[in-house]
Amino acid sequence: MADNPAAKVTALRAESGTRRAFTLPEVKSILANASTEWRGMILAGFYTGQRLKDIVSQTWANVDLSEAQITLITSKTGRRQIIPLAKPLLDYLEKLPASDNPTAPIFPGAYPLATRAGGIAMLSRQFHGILVAAGMAKARLANHGSAGKGRDTARETSEISFHSLRHTATSLLKRAGVPEAVARDLSGHESAEISRHYTHIDEDTKRRAIAKLPGLFA
Repeated sequence: MADNPAAKVTALRAESGTRRAFTLPEVKSILANASTEWRGMILAGFYTGQRLKDIVSQTWANVDLSEAQITLITSKTGRRQIIPLAKPLLDYLEKLPASDNPTAPIFPGAYPLATRAGGIAMLSRQFHGILVAAGMAKARLANHGSAGKGRDTARETSEISFHSLRHTATSLLKRAGVPEAVARDLSGHESAEISRHYTHIDEDTKRRAIAKLPGLFA
């Protein structure tokens, strides 16, 4: 055959098994090294557990400050989400300049990249730069060739990225004793299996759980 019929098919990206949740000190450090708009996007990721694309795609029409909630349609599953706004995120949004245009984006700097080819990847690189500034990641080389790898070689997947905020939100909800069904609804996970993949239990929580087991000897 002269042409490869599969050449135009977009490759599926498997969910990495190396992702981990952020610790609270790490989140605070990231916020301290972020710009004003990025602080809002990070707060949104932390308090809603939504994906980066879904966060930067929202306009003021999606936000009801009086009811302290945001309504969105997830880009990956098409699921309609109504998510209460945690006070730190609500406070951030209330301090932003008011707009009479409901179609105005909440994050005007990032919004144009939401639907642009390669735009989300660009935002992910910006977030990686914040991680570097926070001392949580190493700066990436301009191209793989300078690291002794070919340009077509896949970049090694980092265990932390903006998506780790989604893991963090899910883990903290579970750790706080939020029922599985509620945690799944807030994060938009379609199954308990996916929800478990996003749940990370820290050592202190496991130690407290073990300590609750009954003694066997007097």
